Amino acid sequence: MSYLCRFPFDKIKIDRSFIRDIDEPEAAAVVRAVVGLGERLGMTVTAEGVETEEQLARVRRKGCTEAQGFLLGRPVPAPQARALVTRRAVA
Repeated sequence: MSYLCRFPFDKIKIDRSFIRDIDEPEAAAVVRAVVGLGERLGMTVTAEGVETEEQLARVRRKGCTEAQGFLLGRPVPAPQARALVTRRAVA
């Protein structure tokens, strides 16, 4: 935790294991705590491993500001990723 104060982080990522088990009280408590920490420090909070619409709705309700996972996009080879970024930058 001391690294959060010493380094210029602007984002905290919540591990997929907590998102997978978000219905469990312990995992939900960790998600709420991390979101609260991120809010107080002015950081973006990303939920990793979002695979269902239900998980996406839950992480949004908990206050996560970003999400990543198979629901939102599958991994692609580097050339395809570059082409995607280039197309979005031009648009």
